[in-house]
Amino acid sequence: MRLPIRDGTMSERVLIVDDHPLTQEALASLLTQHGFEIVAQASSGDEAIKQAAKQQPDLVLLDLSMPGMSGLEALPEIRRVAPGSEVVVLTASGTEENLLRAIKGGASGYLLKTEPPSRIVEFLRGVVNGEAALSGSIARRLLEQVREGRDHAVPDEISSLLSARELEVLLLLDEHLSTEEIAHRLFISEHTVRSHVKSLLHKLGVSSRRQALEALSRARA
Repeated sequence: MRLPIRDGTMSERVLIVDDHPLTQEALASLLTQHGFEIVAQASSGDEAIKQAAKQQPDLVLLDLSMPGMSGLEALPEIRRVAPGSEVVVLTASGTEENLLRAIKGGASGYLLKTEPPSRIVEFLRGVVNGEAALSGSIARRLLEQVREGRDHAVPDEISSLLSARELEVLLLLDEHLSTEEIAHRLFISEHTVRSHVKSLLHKLGVSSRRQALEALSRARA
């Protein structure tokens, strides 16, 4: 159950997964100070899966390098046992391979441990509101390419207008997926999908999904 915070809204429930106790405690302190509720902490992939299944947190903050089962190996299992949880990778590894594997595995974000604490909090709040969170200048370009391959990249004139999540929704619309299918693919609700569609239509200056795809096609030409 979420706990109310000072302004009466509900705090987001977080599972922290990291094999370094000092990192766990630092993250727990940081997030608690900013209104998040820490429901559990884990130091291995196996433990993370068990705690995710038990606690059903809103957010899972997941390290990649851990003894035994790695974060990348645990990620799809966490998504399976806690489908309502958003998983954000927090790691020291910024390799493109790990990033691609994490996003394909269902991660909603990929943050580097070099991010300032205030930025980590800002990114997590964005994830709670349906946005993707990625460190670095490669974020938008990689999100365009991950799930459907590089042939489906969005031209800069369109990608510069949209958020990372809106880009994902647009690419899946381009694959002729329904609202229900997009929700299932991105592990979000149909209501959230419709909200992203409404927002991207407004930003593109069009009034229908068909017109959005026509604009995408013209930009690619």
